[in-house]
Amino acid sequence: MLKVALVGCGNMSRGYVEAFAKRRDEARVAACVDLDEGRAQAAAETFEGAEPATDYRTVLDQVDAVMLVLPHHVHHPVGMDCLAAGKHVLMEKPLANSEAECLDLIRASEAAGRVLMTAYCMRFHPLVVRLKELVDAKAYGDLFHLSIWTEQHTQYAPDHWASSAAKLGGGQLFSHGCHYIDLLLWFLGDPVEGTHVGTNYGTPWMEKEGTSNVAIKFAGGALGYHFGTWGAKGTRLGYSFHAHCTEGMLEAHITGGRIVAHTPKREEVLMEAPLGKHVGNEIEHFLDCIQTGRRPLTDGTSSLQGLRVIWRLYEAEEHGVVADLRGLGLPKG
Repeated sequence: MLKVALVGCGNMSRGYVEAFAKRRDEARVAACVDLDEGRAQAAAETFEGAEPATDYRTVLDQVDAVMLVLPHHVHHPVGMDCLAAGKHVLMEKPLANSEAECLDLIRASEAAGRVLMTAYCMRFHPLVVRLKELVDAKAYGDLFHLSIWTEQHTQYAPDHWASSAAKLGGGQLFSHGCHYIDLLLWFLGDPVEGTHVGTNYGTPWMEKEGTSNVAIKFAGGALGYHFGTWGAKGTRLGYSFHAHCTEGMLEAHITGGRIVAHTPKREEVLMEAPLGKHVGNEIEHFLDCIQTGRRPLTDGTSSLQGLRVIWRLYEAEEHGVVADLRGLGLPKG
């Protein structure tokens, strides 16, 4: 049986509990680790037989894998320690705060022969998975434009680690938009060029942008767009995807839990799903990859390509030019 440590218990989702309940004969959480002893204890009480700890290094010899839910700026050192100890790693997004750190983690996982997966939970959301199936099957013709909106209010305390751009790794685009850059690449393929315009107007608590607009052209000619804000005091779109195809538009309303097809003749609900992040699906994929040796859908190389796109967009924005986004991927093993 696989034994797993949860490292970082401050934002534990119910999905963690549900995933391990479904796989109780194959894997279990053996340790819950947090610098706050009370949080570690509370998390351990939700998993039968889990032990609380305040230092991840003390539990590495007791587990096969780790799920790291940590501040971005410590992803690299903690991840490297875990890989050096021969553990499989599920890393909360983003993979790390710099290209050099990402490459360190990728190379260490390859050298150790261990799974390294980025926790891009939206890849495993049932509505997103079904939307991708419909697009790939050309159920409504060819996809020529994908728009993604994420509108929410997120404001950390001034002394919180995420209030520091250096620790966060950037602004809203890097911290949260990385999910949706990853999805644009997944749906649309290789990026060619793009622009980013961001601002902290309306989100003065952010050192970098709290509101972000991204437009990308892809090799096949299709366009992708992402709008994200942490300053929304109200919203109608919430989290929504609009996939414009040549025969109709597919709307995945994540907040509303449904996919709707809009065509000139009618609107049709194609799918409904329970609300939530569905983190359990992501964890199950991680466990499957450990057991089968399969590469994760959100492995280190694909994660780095998405972050390279963001860094290139940031750099081009500073210089007032269109970003060249060609050739940013790593060869896949």
